This record gives sequence, structure tokens and C-alpha cells, in this order.
Amino acid sequence: MTTRLIPYANLEAAPWKNGGGSTTEIAVAPHGAGFDSFDWRVSLARIAQDGPFSAFHGIDRTLALVEGDGVVLDFDGERRVLLSPEDPCIAFDGGHAIHACLSGGPSIDFNVMTRQGVCSHQFGMRTLDGPSDFAPRGDVTLLFMAQGDFLDLANGAERIGMVRFDTVAFEAGTAWTLEAGRATVFVVDIYYDQ
Repeated sequence: MTTRLIPYANLEAAPWKNGGGSTTEIAVAPHGAGFDSFDWRVSLARIAQDGPFSAFHGIDRTLALVEGDGVVLDFDGERRVLLSPEDPCIAFDGGHAIHACLSGGPSIDFNVMTRQGVCSHQFGMRTLDGPSDFAPRGDVTLLFMAQGDFLDLANGAERIGMVRFDTVAFEAGTAWTLEAGRATVFVVDIYYDQ
């Protein structure tokens, strides 16, 4: 895979069947795979009202708050977790019955899903203020710009400019310099099982 920019402006949101929000798919493997056949999937979801999450059995998920006051997630009626600006990320098994209640207005959340027995993922968050080095670690690595006005990525051969909600999928084994006035990025490293 070559390094490529995935501009948010080129993506389309798909409304949920229950009318409670919408999902914008950022990347999926294999390309074009549906919910029953993907190895991994990364998306941005807008939660507009309280309601249930779809269950994804056999899927590991990470959810990270991007915008809004947050959401309370009720797991199987037994455990409640607040996703908030102070505690913006949670990893969980997608097979749980989850009900979401908004803490305030609509919530925008970054969602990573990997299929158990096929691949796994690690999620990280970085705040950038000036130049920093970046080396993709996964078999697939994605960099999502969650906050900020711009982010420039450069290596010896190319330069990529990002704006908010853009994503870059990296070729493994490359090294980059990141430069932003101030930005928050999410890093997703995906590892295929051997």
C-alpha cells in the first residue's frame, strides 16, 4: 500500500436506520467490504439522539470523542461509562448490547473496528505543537486529524497537507515529519494476525 490522503470533503455520511445519527466511513479493508466481511473499518459517527448501538459480535472497537459534550454508554444494563472531553476514549468488545445517552448536544466520535482472529489495533492520541517525528508502526497505520486548522506531513519524497477530519493511510516502513501550529491527532496501528 502506498501512502495516501483520504480527504474528509470527499466522503459521504450514511444515515442510521434508527434515525439517531449518521456514519461517515473513512477506510475499510478489504476495499468495499460490508459489515459482515471487513477485516477492519474506521469511521466517523455523529450521534444526534439517545439510542442503541448496533452489536458487532467478534469485533474489537475503540471509540474516541472528537466533538461535543460526550455520551454515556450503558453496557448490557450492567456498566455505564462516560465518554467526555476529560476521558475521551474507550476500547470494548463490539458484541455488547450498548445504549448511548448524550451528555448534551450531538456528539461526533471516531470509531475503529477490527475483526477478532484476523487483526487487532492500537489507538493513540497525540497533541502536536510544532514539528515532530512520526514513524508508522502497524501493518496499516492511519493518522486522523481530530482538532486543528492544518497539518503538514513530509518525508524526503513527498509532502501532504491535511485539514480537520482528514486521514492519511501510511505505507509501512516510512518516516515522516509532522508540523502543525497546534493539532490533536489520532493514530491507529492495525496488526494482522500471523
